[in-house]
Amino acid sequence: MEETIQPLSRVFLEIGPLKIYWYGALIGIGVAIGYIMATRETIKRGLPKDTFADLLLWALPISIICARLYYVAFRFEHYVDDPIRVLYIWEGGLAIHGGLIGGVATAIVYAKKQNIPIFKLLDIGAPSILLAQAIGRWGNFMNQEVYGGSVTREFLENLLLPNFIINQMYINGTYYQPTFLYESIWNMIGVVILLYLRRLNLKQGEIFYSYLIWYSIGRFVIEGMRLDNLMIGDTLRTAQVASIILIIGAVITWIYRRKAGLANQGYLDEIVKQQRNNKAKKRKKK
Repeated sequence: MEETIQPLSRVFLEIGPLKIYWYGALIGIGVAIGYIMATRETIKRGLPKDTFADLLLWALPISIICARLYYVAFRFEHYVDDPIRVLYIWEGGLAIHGGLIGGVATAIVYAKKQNIPIFKLLDIGAPSILLAQAIGRWGNFMNQEVYGGSVTREFLENLLLPNFIINQMYINGTYYQPTFLYESIWNMIGVVILLYLRRLNLKQGEIFYSYLIWYSIGRFVIEGMRLDNLMIGDTLRTAQVASIILIIGAVITWIYRRKAGLANQGYLDEIVKQQRNNKAKKRKKK
């Protein structure tokens, strides 16, 4: 006899005809928390407090548009007969790589106009981006998407998952691997690592490169487990191709900038210099 398990409601809040879906709400929560984290670090790095507030005014909508266009481009056949559905982003379908392209491009333009070192800006934002991705994956959970191959309920119970996750992984009569959760956990671990790397005074840009490498390694592996992939042709998974390109590109650029002398300034140099100046002033007073 087939089990009867009702999925969780996709609606977060309903006010009259207005519906706010969990998918959008969780993405918004992730962005908000990431913004708070980035702003605190911005102040420590000596940049104006409203740096990321101003950046997000442009980067957020552009990232969403790029994420949607990226997704639609590889699922075009799903929208060609009903193109208005391209606008239905609450149904899911925002590709992280598309959003990353749009966000980084916007940050580059913004940094140039504001005369802010772009790698300094990207280093500050990297942990926040990864945190937002970790939280946003739970929006996929609410939509019952980003899942892996079929498994038994016993398999999921052996992972010590709570029932609400196990039940939500019951889709059309079959249990599936919660790959959304694997990626969310991987990203959260990455946030901790990036925050630790800040203390090592890496050269500017290398925290951002570390983000690209860490995220891409996890995404490549987990993407191989997923069933709902964006594809290039019949064999290549789009996210895996993008992950390989990002890993290779980040490693090559990291090494090149070091050897070419383009990465001379450390992430913490300004703070170290200030601390030395403060110590010198104290000695003079004595």
